[in-house]
Amino acid sequence: MTNKVGDFAGKRVLVTGGTKGIGRAVVQRLRDGGAKVCTTARAAPAQSQDGVHFIAADISMMDGTALVADTVLRHLGGLDILVNSVGGASAPGGGYAALTDDDWQRALNANLLASVRLDRAFLPGMIAQGSGVIVHVSSIQRRLPLFDATLAYAAAKAALSTYSKGLSNEVGPKGVRVTSVAPGFTETDAASALIDRLAAASGTNNSQARLDLMKSLGGIPIGRPARPEEVADLIAFVASERAGAIHGTEYVIDGGTVPTI
Repeated sequence: MTNKVGDFAGKRVLVTGGTKGIGRAVVQRLRDGGAKVCTTARAAPAQSQDGVHFIAADISMMDGTALVADTVLRHLGGLDILVNSVGGASAPGGGYAALTDDDWQRALNANLLASVRLDRAFLPGMIAQGSGVIVHVSSIQRRLPLFDATLAYAAAKAALSTYSKGLSNEVGPKGVRVTSVAPGFTETDAASALIDRLAAASGTNNSQARLDLMKSLGGIPIGRPARPEEVADLIAFVASERAGAIHGTEYVIDGGTVPTI
């Protein structure tokens, strides 16, 4: 995307999960565009991000989302853009039988309910000002679920996408745009670490381990994973005023992994 300088000048933004991976790339992109950015994670990053207000909180818990909402409202006085980027899978491998109720609840808390609670906290202010943008970061696993270790994650992301569409129908007429972005395999630091582990376990090099991982997803036609910066550019576009008529839809960025339209 072009025209990065100043395209978010003065915008008040919260990006969840903004210290690593896609979330960190989104924080950098919006900050570089002139936004006033708050971000949150369980622990402070090893390197601070200039011009970014960090809030330490576990937003998979109700008291964590309440803390974030209160802090952002005090620091920024309101919000123009909310990017719900937090999420992930922590359940064990082994398919459905290995998943306990606690595993399911953790997946729902992190990948669905954190967004629901933050939306509920900030929507009244957005509606009152007659404008706002909410972006939910889903996953192509909502359409291509993997059963071994990420079944609960995939189901929670499917729920997030459905919730996002329903919310858009409700708040669009009140001036708030809602969209979702579904990344595929993205080579974040965590993904690179996974590739390192796979290479060590199989006795191959990183290039072969990356190819094997892509094959396990059914292949990536462009021949490589997405980069966090590419996902951040897409999120920045749908959050920008240039996307003023984009609402209630989901954008997939997966290098062609999903084999259907």
